[in-house]
Amino acid sequence: MKVNLEELKKEWQSKFLNSDKFKERKKLFQTDSGIEIDCVYLPNENFDYISKLGFPGEYPYTRGVYPTMYRGRLWTMRQYAGFGTAEETNKRFKYLLEHGQMGLSVAFDLPTQMGYDSDHPMAEGEVGRVGVAIDSLQDMEILFDGIDLEKITTSMTINATAAILLAMYVAVAKKQGANLKKISGTIQNDILKEYIARGTYIYPPVQSMKLIVDIFQWCNENLPKWNVISISGYHIREAGANAVQELAFTFANAIEYVRSAVNAGLDVNKFGAQLSFFFNAHNNFFEEIAKFRAARRIWAKIMREKFGATNEEAMKLKFHAQTAGSTLTAQQIENNIVRVTIQALAAVLGGCQSLHTNAKDEALALPTEESARTALRTQQIIAYESGVTDTVDPLAGSYFVEYLTDEIERRVWEYIETIEAMGGAIRAIESGYIQNEISKSAYEYQMKIETGEKIIVGVNEFKSDEGQRIEIFKLNEEAIKKQIERLKKLRMERDNDKVKLSLKRLKEGALLGENLMPLIIECVEAYATIGEISDALREIWGEYKER
Repeated sequence: MKVNLEELKKEWQSKFLNSDKFKERKKLFQTDSGIEIDCVYLPNENFDYISKLGFPGEYPYTRGVYPTMYRGRLWTMRQYAGFGTAEETNKRFKYLLEHGQMGLSVAFDLPTQMGYDSDHPMAEGEVGRVGVAIDSLQDMEILFDGIDLEKITTSMTINATAAILLAMYVAVAKKQGANLKKISGTIQNDILKEYIARGTYIYPPVQSMKLIVDIFQWCNENLPKWNVISISGYHIREAGANAVQELAFTFANAIEYVRSAVNAGLDVNKFGAQLSFFFNAHNNFFEEIAKFRAARRIWAKIMREKFGATNEEAMKLKFHAQTAGSTLTAQQIENNIVRVTIQALAAVLGGCQSLHTNAKDEALALPTEESARTALRTQQIIAYESGVTDTVDPLAGSYFVEYLTDEIERRVWEYIETIEAMGGAIRAIESGYIQNEISKSAYEYQMKIETGEKIIVGVNEFKSDEGQRIEIFKLNEEAIKKQIERLKKLRMERDNDKVKLSLKRLKEGALLGENLMPLIIECVEAYATIGEISDALREIWGEYKER
């Protein structure tokens, strides 16, 4: 006998939900993306398992990009680190590796990100503040001293100067005698989101895209195991986007990158396998899990249906996740450990390939060694004690999670179609459309906090007047002075004729439209500085000024 579940649900609602005894706490329940949440979900009778889910490791990869997922291998525990000088950061790397970290993740200071040397007037007050200062190959050699680059994977959060930092990494690997075919890691290299969300761009979009395609091409031939880009939704989310917008705008950017590479004559089946993504693990637990599952399905469809990819590796969305820095509070910082745990668990249940967990004190300063260790231990407890890694995609089949996955996908496609109709991500960025959508979302979220509709524990509810005595990390100012002294000494002792010649060749290559990676490596190996190399390209390409 077939039962009409919808009719039974209506009877149940009439019986219980309309009575004062079972009155709900509020009129409307919804996710942070504004998806309305029903009281209870039923099976979807029209649900097609094969087209919606499939099996892990098979198209559309909703359930994971590998057949056994964490039963075969855990995600890479990759704590983000970088501050002050290369010496200090090298010590932090070794400390984290000694405590069980599996891969390195490098944060660079703002001058390095913007292509300025540490002694440039624009760098004053920013050297070593939000990451490690890297001026030349000499600093990179110190940063990875005693670390075998053939045996460790390294992620570098760098965009406008990504080609230069990658060239330095390659030069260090060569000095170590490493086989470049075995070197693995990731550069963020996602310049479009800089125009949207962060602002650490240098060159105009067209020239920036040319440099990115050069990296794709060079790595495809020389660093086959390297992820040539980490297309980042993380910073888009941190700027105020909701979960749907995070995916939509990230994929709009990704389409632009793939299209540029294909138009340059690259094979989508080859370079497509070297693409990776970087997403935010936010507070809304089930929405975040559904977001990651929907992301895999959307990307597989984009690569197969839009770009004609046939290589399965080019269709698989592999992503790094980081817990949401914007959710950390300066008030009651111990609460941040709980927030990070929930966010990290969502990333794991969503099937991430690597993960960074923020430290509790990052709303105040760079993390201390103790708080960084606690953040790493959070991942290890999830991995080894919780049991969530014992089966693949454990929340598959949840009526609620499958509904959210489908609804997020539907809304993301709406945004993608709108942006494609505008002419693509670059046009949508230049017109301000994407930035305006993020601004509206950020405003709406903040207003919910201001009115108390959205509760942030310790901030607008459950506040405490008790003063906190917190030991925070303090930057070594003397080390920063030594960094500038080392840079000046380098300029005096290197072969400056060789530097000038390499920079001249780089400018000529930029004018002729050559692939610039070999020329940048030549500059780096001559010990040209990041500022000198960036200025050489500024001279040819100019700088981008936001309208």
